[in-house]
Amino acid sequence: MSISLLPELAWLALLLFARLGTLLALMPGLSEQTVPVNVRLAIALMTLLVVYPSLAGELPPVPSSFFTMIGLVLQEIFIGLGIGLAVRFVTSVMQVAGTTIAFQMGLGFALNVDPGQGTQGVILSNFLSLLGVTLIFVTDLHHLALAGIVRSYDLFAVGQPIPLGDMVEYGLMTAAAAFEIAIQISAPFMVFGLIFYLGLGILSRLMPQLQIFMIAMPVNILGGFLLLALMLAALMALYLDHVSGVLGQLLPR
Repeated sequence: MSISLLPELAWLALLLFARLGTLLALMPGLSEQTVPVNVRLAIALMTLLVVYPSLAGELPPVPSSFFTMIGLVLQEIFIGLGIGLAVRFVTSVMQVAGTTIAFQMGLGFALNVDPGQGTQGVILSNFLSLLGVTLIFVTDLHHLALAGIVRSYDLFAVGQPIPLGDMVEYGLMTAAAAFEIAIQISAPFMVFGLIFYLGLGILSRLMPQLQIFMIAMPVNILGGFLLLALMLAALMALYLDHVSGVLGQLLPR
């Protein structure tokens, strides 16, 4: 191999890494605070080696201007950041749903360290988030995510103007769908809480001498856990369908 090809190879690898590295840094399961930076970097470099042969022919040659090079790299980082943030809304579904469910069950005060964000979070939402990420890898939906990353070069070609309108629309649609699914997941518990507290209000009127709150908390928690045990499989199936739909939007029709 001629040494004159090294600058061309380094330039193509830099362009690929700008988008792939940003995307993988925001990917569910890889962007958590508990994953070391060295591990993320190693995964990004291995992914780069895998996709380089198929994508190198679609990339522009080395520009003659230094400012053009910087502009292309920043454009790739921006595209990766936009797609990655939209995909991050997928993991926020279980955070919102878990927090809502916990407050309905009376467990909103039970906080623990969120391994994904590195901050305090409701234990139930942490459990559902970790379960969701685990099921994504168990059901091989991360393969769909990797395919979407590669196919993003068909949707957003390197060197072409960024379709800001399409990216903003995709981000807004993904955010709206995330909150919609979160409300659908937590809807049974919201109905349960409404009926439970309505029943407590009626009982307190019928029996004023009864200490309602002495029995309300344990019964509420017990009923919430029973409902969660009965509906967990269906709720996670709904979540996985949402993840599949969001990631499938990155694949060309």
